[in-house]
Amino acid sequence: MNHIYIENSSANRAMEVLQLKNVSKVYTLGEERVTAIDKINISIKKGDFVALVGPSGSGKSTAMNLVGCLDIATTGEIYLSEVNIQKLTESDLAQIRGKKIGFIFQTFNLIPSLDALENVALPMMFQNVPRDIRIKRAKALLEQVGLKERMYHRPNQLSGGQRQRVAIARALVNDPEIILADEPTGNLDTKTGDEIMDILKELHKKGRTIILVTHNPDLTKLANKVFTLKDGKIVGA
Repeated sequence: MNHIYIENSSANRAMEVLQLKNVSKVYTLGEERVTAIDKINISIKKGDFVALVGPSGSGKSTAMNLVGCLDIATTGEIYLSEVNIQKLTESDLAQIRGKKIGFIFQTFNLIPSLDALENVALPMMFQNVPRDIRIKRAKALLEQVGLKERMYHRPNQLSGGQRQRVAIARALVNDPEIILADEPTGNLDTKTGDEIMDILKELHKKGRTIILVTHNPDLTKLANKVFTLKDGKIVGA
C-alpha cells in the first residue's frame, strides 16, 4: 500500500466540520411538492468516517448534494466549518466548496481530453495556485496513489481502478477538510473496489474526514458513524 500525502492533518479532531440542522429539501413539480429530505440532522467532526446509506429513492442523492454543499436546503441550516452556507452566493459557495471538500464520484468525472496529471492539477487553477506548485503537488499525489508511470495517460488509456485513483488524487489536491466519496466502488470489480476502500481507510487513519455515500451496507463497516436514510428521513444513526 502506498502512503498517501496528507497536509495539516493534526488539527483538533473534535472540531465539527459539517452540520445539518433540521434540514429539508422540497422540490416543486408543477403543482406537486415533493419532499426529498425531511428535517434531517447530521453532525460530522474532524477525523470522522461517516457512511450515508440508503436504497434508491431514499433521498440519499439529495442528501449527498446537501452534505457536499452542491445544493442548499429549502429549510434548515447547513454549516461548513461554522459558516452557514445558506447565506452564501453561488460564487462564494463554489469557492468554499473547492477549498473545503474533495469529491470522488462513481463515474470518476475526469476530463477525457486531459491526461492524469492535468486532471489532478485542474482544481488548483480555480484556487489561483501557481503552475509550478500545481504540477509539483499533482505529481506527488499521483505517485502516492501508485500512478507514477501513468500520469501522462488520458482517462481512456487507464483502467477503472486507475481512473478512480486519479480521482482520489484530484480530491486531495487542494488539501480539503472533507473527502466526499459517492459510490466510489460502484463501477469497479470487487478486487479493485477493495483496493480503493483500502486507500480511503488509510486516508482516515491519517486524520482525513471521510463521508461515504453508498447503497451497499457492506461498505459501512469502516465507518464510525452511519446514517441510514429512508423516504427522506434518517431512520438509523
